[in-house]
Amino acid sequence: MSAVMTSQLTQARPTRNLKKLIASIRLIVFDFDGVFTDNLVYTFEDGREAVRCFRSDGFGLAKLNRLGIKNVVISSEANPVVSKRCEKLGITCYTGHLEKLPVLKQILQENGVSFSQTAYVGNDINDMDCLAQVALPIVVEDAHPDTLAYARYQTKKRGGYGAVREIGDLFESALKGKK
Repeated sequence: MSAVMTSQLTQARPTRNLKKLIASIRLIVFDFDGVFTDNLVYTFEDGREAVRCFRSDGFGLAKLNRLGIKNVVISSEANPVVSKRCEKLGITCYTGHLEKLPVLKQILQENGVSFSQTAYVGNDINDMDCLAQVALPIVVEDAHPDTLAYARYQTKKRGGYGAVREIGDLFESALKGKK
């Protein structure tokens, strides 16, 4: 990884180049497990599953919405818990997609957005195809090491511990000029 990329991955506030890139983003696509959650699953004896999410991530999504940035979730997980949480957050959700890139391409086409206007937030190897294609690839603090080479920005917060809120704050800071 180059020194430039490394320094951009560790910025507390967006650099000028990152601010310019953020200004071009019209769509943010999020993975769910490991981004909205801490990547753990609670399994009950009857087979039902539950996940834990960071409640303030909803404020991060609200900031993105106020900035006019559309956001969606693509998840490989087919469990209804993903859809229910996204429904509550008011975010469009595509579930049960082991290969995410074809779904991402479909979303871009439906929304009239290009890869150069898109950010993708992921945490694991099944996100790498999407991370490699977008203008602003973002990984969470505890992302799998193989994803780091694809990232233009790495959050300070772990997945499920405010990473989505951090991204909302980052975009607000970059677009509103707040420090």
